Amino acid sequence: MKENPAPSCDVCVVGGAGRVGLPLALVLADSGFKTLILDINETALKTIAQGAMPYREEGGQTLLKKVNGTGRLTFSSEANSITRAAVVVLTVGTPIDEFHNPNLSLLIRCLEGLIPHLGDEQTIILRSTIAPGTTNYIDGYLRSRGKKIGLAFCPERVVQGKAIEEIRALPQLVSGTSPEALAVARTLFSKIAPEVVEMSPLEAEFAKLVCNAFRYMQFAATNQLYMAVESAGLDYCELLSKMKRGYPRMGSIPGPGFAAGPCLMKDTMQLFAFQKHNFVLGQMAMTINEGLPNFIVEQLARRFDLRTKRVGILGMAFKADSDDIRDSLSYKLGKLLRFHGADVSYSDEYAKDPTFVDKETLVRECDVIILGVPHAAYRSLHVPREKEIVDLWSALPSRQASPTA
Repeated sequence: MKENPAPSCDVCVVGGAGRVGLPLALVLADSGFKTLILDINETALKTIAQGAMPYREEGGQTLLKKVNGTGRLTFSSEANSITRAAVVVLTVGTPIDEFHNPNLSLLIRCLEGLIPHLGDEQTIILRSTIAPGTTNYIDGYLRSRGKKIGLAFCPERVVQGKAIEEIRALPQLVSGTSPEALAVARTLFSKIAPEVVEMSPLEAEFAKLVCNAFRYMQFAATNQLYMAVESAGLDYCELLSKMKRGYPRMGSIPGPGFAAGPCLMKDTMQLFAFQKHNFVLGQMAMTINEGLPNFIVEQLARRFDLRTKRVGILGMAFKADSDDIRDSLSYKLGKLLRFHGADVSYSDEYAKDPTFVDKETLVRECDVIILGVPHAAYRSLHVPREKEIVDLWSALPSRQASPTA
């Protein structure tokens, strides 16, 4: 998609057709900012320009319909369009490599394409999670390329799928490598967030990572306990229910389930790398959470000859009521089951794949039903009593047994 010929804009969101960038762009446009979405995904740009959301986001379709055509939302796939923007927000991800170390190659590649079009009067705001020290590293990188551009780091901390709501409801952490960059970030986010919390770049980097690592370790704790209790032949979810009854100190224990997606494990490993691979709790959390599919398969293999079973996995997204399959452990579960000889079928309410079957077909044709993620639609799904059910969340109405029952 070529540049929409609007003469100028307040903010350019790079990666603005993605799951982090698009909700922010819509909120900015709705708050009165002339907002440019810059993205190399031309298919997604065309979809958005035509008034349709390319993925699930609560309130997204309504807000897109509201701002589209107002002149406050424009689109481009051309890097030189950033010259129009006073503020450039980068939502490019920073994954980990095969050694669980931060991989800045995508971010650097993006900056390489933008640098010829950046002016010193502009301000860049990094939005995606980054490893400690990255903001200052990027500041030095830009200066080594002759750019004196302002640089800020203002991490997103929203729940995917509820980003529009939470951008407006949660305090925004803001930081900058100069007082001027910090002032720009503070001014921008004070228009869309209820409060801004000023930090140093290093504080902001750690704040986002600590939030996600702590949640990941919480899930690992309950998943470890789940495996211990189920190995003893007990129902962990039933045990939790009895433990919590009238005992508020245990109310914070989450239920078991797959802890996956593009953030939690990655961000925990960012701290693992920063600690020079001496972040023991984070390492153990990764081992436990990533090992849960293995536990489920091993428990089933003790009871059945999986070579004679048809196994269906309900829910291939990484979280409930989402269409995002990135790093979903349901796929790992499927691979392990096939390695043991099972005939495996997949179904999902939102993620689209021509090889998937609908949930009713999966339940009818499979001997073993495993709930990969508790989409709301499954809570009323009838599963015959003769089916073997693996439901970590206790979400299916016909839940009869856990893998060890």
